[in-house]
Amino acid sequence: MTESNMKIAFIGLGNMGGGMAANLVKAGHEVRAFDLSQDALDRAGEHGCTTAASVAEAVTDADAVVSMLPNGQIVLSAYTGEVFGAASGGAILLDCSTIDVATAREVAEQARQHGYEMVDAPVSGGIAAANGGTLTFMVGGSDEAFARAEPILQAMGKAVIHAGASGNGQAAKICNNMLLGIHMIGTCEAFAMAQKLGLDPQTFYDISSVSSGQCWSMTSYCPVPGVGPQSPADNGYQGGFAAALMLKDLRLAIEAAETADAPVPMGQRARALYEDFVGAGNGGQDFSGIIRTL
Repeated sequence: MTESNMKIAFIGLGNMGGGMAANLVKAGHEVRAFDLSQDALDRAGEHGCTTAASVAEAVTDADAVVSMLPNGQIVLSAYTGEVFGAASGGAILLDCSTIDVATAREVAEQARQHGYEMVDAPVSGGIAAANGGTLTFMVGGSDEAFARAEPILQAMGKAVIHAGASGNGQAAKICNNMLLGIHMIGTCEAFAMAQKLGLDPQTFYDISSVSSGQCWSMTSYCPVPGVGPQSPADNGYQGGFAAALMLKDLRLAIEAAETADAPVPMGQRARALYEDFVGAGNGGQDFSGIIRTL
């Protein structure tokens, strides 16, 4: 077994996980995949994965276990109920889900108690980056666990950054996405106000994109159709990063902020605005679609 032909179990083949598992196959790994959805399993099979009938079957004899699951409770249940004990003691465990910091640290501690090395490695980049292998991974865990996880993550991403101890990957992810949510709302407000003041959106972009208001939400992901590089705004706000997922991350951020006694008034306001947006039936739209409410 070398770094280029590991046996890897992949748990969770949704919009993100499916592309990530496919990229592990492209990198030369033997991937045994599991998901509750038969359609997701069928797609994984089409991309070269071997499919398993259960988590326990997927992780048996695996050199590494990668998971991409919806929330912390499911992650905790999967690892404590099905991975620990079924996976070999030498397997490295990588949870790429976005979950709360406390649960990430609890799962990592239980992994250690069962003799496993584990990292939390949430991602930034969205579905296109998952399919293209250009994700950014923010990794929490020991130096030893990170060293083992890094080559696996590199097969799925363009940047793999060690954020520190267990749970710090999740901390980095939710802080980053809270900032992204705040920036996007501010960008939307500025474009909406510029138009109402009679300023052409392209002209405002040309000015602000080279001035102090410049930010990623403007110059890489502009919420106005026909302005800046191609973005979900040019496709009716379809694809990209769903507003419901942005709301999930903002809620995780506020929960963590309260635990850490960190004041985040802008984060709280961003959460409230996305709660209204998603509550109005827009959860499946890209998060930049919130400009339509302004």
